[in-house]
Amino acid sequence: MEALLTSTAIVALAEIGDKTQLLAIVLATRFKRPVPIILGIFFATIANHFLAALVGAQAASLIDGQWFRYLVAISFIAMAAWTLIPDKFDDDEAKPSRFGAFATTLIAFFFIEMGDKTQIATVALGAQFHSVLAVMTGSTLGMMIANVPAVLLGNELIKRIPLNTVRIVTALLFLAMGIWLLLKTAGFI
Repeated sequence: MEALLTSTAIVALAEIGDKTQLLAIVLATRFKRPVPIILGIFFATIANHFLAALVGAQAASLIDGQWFRYLVAISFIAMAAWTLIPDKFDDDEAKPSRFGAFATTLIAFFFIEMGDKTQIATVALGAQFHSVLAVMTGSTLGMMIANVPAVLLGNELIKRIPLNTVRIVTALLFLAMGIWLLLKTAGFI
C-alpha cells in the first residue's frame, strides 16, 4: 500500500506543469474530444510506467547492495532539483495527425514521457519498493489525477494553479524521500 500511495502522490505532484500535462491541454484544445484523449493518456502511461517500474525493480534485485540504495536515494534528491526547473513545451510537438485523438494521444504521450521526470521517478520508485504492479498502478493513478483535469479544464486550470508552489512542494517531497532513504541506508533509521 505504501508503494501505491507514495507513487500516486509523487507522480501527481511532479506531473503538474510538466510537458506531458501541457501536451494534454494542447490536445484537448485541438481535438475537443476529452474521452479519447483521457484513454490515450491512460494506456500510454500504463505501458510506459510498467516498463519504468520493471526496470527499477529489476535493477534493484540484480544490483542489490548498499551502494545501490545510496544511488536510489541520491536519484530522489536529484529529482528534487530537476523538479524546480520549469518545463518548456514546443507547440509543434502536439500537432494533430491523421490518426485521431486517441492514437495521437497514445503515441505522443508514450514517446514524450520517455526520459521525463515522472518516468525517472517511476524507475526510482520501482527500485525502492520492488513492486512493479503497485508502483505502475500508483504512478498511472498520479498521472491521471494530474492530467484528467488538464484535459477537461484546459487552459483555465493552468491560470489558477501556482506552478512555482507546486514545484517547490514536489521538490520537497522528493528531497524528503531521498534524505529518508539516505538515513535508512546509513542505519540511522
